Formats: sequence, structure tokens, C-alpha cells
Amino acid sequence: MLLKQASRFFELEAAGGIVICAAGALALILANSALGPLYAWLLDLPVAVQIGHLVIAKPLVLWVNDGLMAIFFMQVGLELKREVRRGALSRPANAALPAIAAIGGMAGPALLYLTITAGSQGAARGWAIPTATDIAFALGVLALLGARVPASVKTFLLALAIIDDLGAIIIIAAFYTAHLSTVALAIAGIGVVALAILNLTGISRLAPYMLIGLCVWVSVLKSGIHATLAGVIVGLAIPLDVAGVSPLRRLEHALHPWVAFVVLPVFAFANAGVALTDIGLKDLLDPIQIGIGLGLLVGKQCGVLVTTWAVVRFGLAALPEGANWRQMHGVALLTGIGFTMSLFIGTLAFPADGYNPDVRLAVLLGSLVSGIAGFLVLRGVQRFRG
Repeated sequence: MLLKQASRFFELEAAGGIVICAAGALALILANSALGPLYAWLLDLPVAVQIGHLVIAKPLVLWVNDGLMAIFFMQVGLELKREVRRGALSRPANAALPAIAAIGGMAGPALLYLTITAGSQGAARGWAIPTATDIAFALGVLALLGARVPASVKTFLLALAIIDDLGAIIIIAAFYTAHLSTVALAIAGIGVVALAILNLTGISRLAPYMLIGLCVWVSVLKSGIHATLAGVIVGLAIPLDVAGVSPLRRLEHALHPWVAFVVLPVFAFANAGVALTDIGLKDLLDPIQIGIGLGLLVGKQCGVLVTTWAVVRFGLAALPEGANWRQMHGVALLTGIGFTMSLFIGTLAFPADGYNPDVRLAVLLGSLVSGIAGFLVLRGVQRFRG
């Protein structure tokens, strides 16, 4: 009976978001309990892998952020390719509204953050933190509303979030890359060419892609570019169709439970544990924290709503079928759930040696309020309809 109930739970559309939330809550509890030192010790535990002269040595938390999250970004690459080739982004007319809304949803919080933090030394590097949307959480909240939200609205949010993730990938590559190693980049380039050859020759077996992808990941890691970008490259290299079979869909289906119930929850557990004992009201009123929190709650919804209104007003696209402006407002609020993606960018903007825990708290608070507000607005629409 218990196994049957567990099976039903993991089949729920909102299950992934619930597990991620539980993992983050557990991290918060541990970080603020007598087990706090043990939690910190676990994250700082040194882990090394060595093959000959090749050595990769990192604390456990960076193995999670650089390694496990590469698997998540590989799934993002798979989803992006599928949506562009066959899904909601395959037709320019369908892609226009979520694409422009996603751009507005990134520009709005970035501009608001930079305005609030103007004059604060070192704050500018965090401008991208409130620009991200957590797909799992945002869709999880929509799933809680069930069939009461039109399918077209869910498709709009999914497309917007995928484009948002693509923007995050570009931002990471362009703005959060440290010192570059040309040798490692050259090796990574050879790996990318090899992946392209596999794709063009119609190789449907996944093992060669994964083996070469691992080499690309190591090379990108050593190059100075963030290693998670290797995951995107591998995802985009997987063929959609080969002789009537779809390696992409097969891999996407296989990855989904691991990403939803292992990768993202482990990341949340490793990054959401903020010790609150030393954080006071003065810390939360710091411009960086205010910029992140308001960027997620206000910047995201305003950026998405204003650009959506402009696109519809000037006849470039129409609202999703069956949707109204109240529902679009609720969806715009849900895009402010940055959580895992915002926490991830936060680790890049403010690296571990100077990573301010207040930044993580601002992400958690901004995401929580955005999620609750979006849920209540969407529920209010249903009650209004009667």
C-alpha cells in the first residue's frame, strides 16, 4: 500500500517541486540546528578524482554545482531542441510571445536590481541572480491548480521558462567566465566536433555521446568556462530522430526522474542551508538583498507583463488560447520563482570564498512570495469565474 501511494506521488506533475522544496527546507533546518557544523562539514568535504596527471579536486558542494547540475543543463538542452524542432517553439508565430516575454522577464529584474544597488561596491556582479526562473517549481505550482488553468497557459510558461534558461546559459558563458585556458578550450572544441559528427552520421546509441560528453565536461571545467555549459552542448547534440527512433526522447525520458528527484533536490539541499542566527534586519535591508528580492517579485512580473502587453497591443502575437490578463498576471508572478537557478547564478556571482548567505535568503524569500502570490492570483481567477 505504501509503495503504491509513493508511486502515485512521483507520478504527480507537482511532485518534483515538492521534493525540491522539502530538500531546501531540510537544509534550512539542519543549518540552524545543532547539526549545523556537520552540515557545513559535509558541504566542504574535499573530493578528488585523479587519472594520471589529470586531477579534479573540489569540495563536495562544487561537485554538486559543477557536476550534477551539468546533468540538469543537459536536460535543458534536450528540451530546448525538442521544443524548437517539434514543440511550442517550432513555429515563429507561437514562439514570438514567450520569447519576447522571456527577454522582458530577464531585462526587468536586471534593471531593477542595478537601479537599487547603484553605488554599492561589488554589487553589480549579482545583476543576473533575479533574472532566472525555476521550471520545476513554476510548473509545479501550476500543476497544483490542475485543469483549472488552460493547457495553453502551461505551454506558454514552459516555453518562456525554457527560453529563460537559454538566456541564463548565455549569461553564464558571457559574464561569469573567469580565466580561460586555450588548451582546454581547444580539447573541448574537438569534443564538440566529435559530437557533431556522431549526430550527422546518424548514430543513435547514446553511449558514444555520453563518453565524449564526459570528456567535453572535463575540458570545459578546466577551461575556465562553467562546466554546466557542457551539459547543454551534449543535450543539443543528441539526435531527435534516427531511422524511426528518437534518441533524444529516450534520453529525456530516462533523465527526467533523476533530475526531478535527485539532481535538483540535492542541489537545493547543498545551497539552501542558510544560517539565520547572524542575520538581522539590517542585513536584509542591504541593497543587494533588496535588489534580488524585488527583482524576483516585482522585476520579473513587470518585465513579463509589459512585454506581453506590448506584443499583443501591436498585433505581433495573441494571448494563449483561452487565457485572460488575470491569468497572464499569475503566470508572470510565477516566473519570479528563481530558486535553484537563482541560487546557482548566485554561487557564480558571489563565489564560495565570499558568498554572502544573505543573498541565498533573498532568493528564497523572493521566490516564496512570488510563488504564493502567483498561486493566489490564479486561484482568484477561478473563483471569479465561478
